[in-house]
Amino acid sequence: MVRLRELDEAGFLVLPDFMSPQFLSRLRRQIDELFEFEADRAGSEFKQEPGCRRLANLVDKGSVFQEILVEPRILDFVSHVLGRQFKLSSMNARSVNPAGSARQALHADMNALPDGRGAWVCNTVWMLDDFTDDNGAIRAVPGSHRSGRLPQDVLPDPRAPHPDEVLVTGPAGTVIVMNAHLWHGGVENRSSRTRCAVHGFFCRDDKPQQQYQRQWLSPSTQASLTAPMRKLLALDDPMNDRLSVDVPVRSGFLK
Repeated sequence: MVRLRELDEAGFLVLPDFMSPQFLSRLRRQIDELFEFEADRAGSEFKQEPGCRRLANLVDKGSVFQEILVEPRILDFVSHVLGRQFKLSSMNARSVNPAGSARQALHADMNALPDGRGAWVCNTVWMLDDFTDDNGAIRAVPGSHRSGRLPQDVLPDPRAPHPDEVLVTGPAGTVIVMNAHLWHGGVENRSSRTRCAVHGFFCRDDKPQQQYQRQWLSPSTQASLTAPMRKLLALDDPMNDRLSVDVPVRSGFLK
């Protein structure tokens, strides 16, 4: 109950040591192999970002990501934010380069505002590296998910430090669950090493997916998925097909 209250009030929840050392090692190894294999194409299914390396469409790229998709403890927190009817919107990775990354503007994911049913976006951040004060951690403005406003509509400069912002830090293996209406953004990596995380992004079932999963997942992947995975990916949901098929990529800060 304390954790749920923190998620409700602050808009995010930090779960240290959520991943086992074995799972973290598998996840790092798969991410490293994908970055090496995809090289300059990495992230091209979504959008690429200067100063960072990105990967997209991760459910199609390894069983370790499918395990993230159906992790029950995380899904319980997502359900608390979104209600019982939700789906994966996208699963991507973001690795912030040292000495060259730019501070992100404060944003809400997909530029989304809560509607009459409440929140409809929720993000989970799986830390492959320590998030520290100097390596590009996430800054967030606690409680801003309840403002009913987007930061670019009310702040003179969403890239500037906010008086109420906090840095969300933690050791590798931590998972952050975030009501993604929260004003947040990554900061500069001033360290000498990269900082990487996987983002499992969920939305309510009556909204479009950020990346239309049925379009992106290969036939062989789709054929191998369990029924719970297919449901979370909305692969057999005609309403999702209508909502998502022609929707352009939407991001709170990537243009």
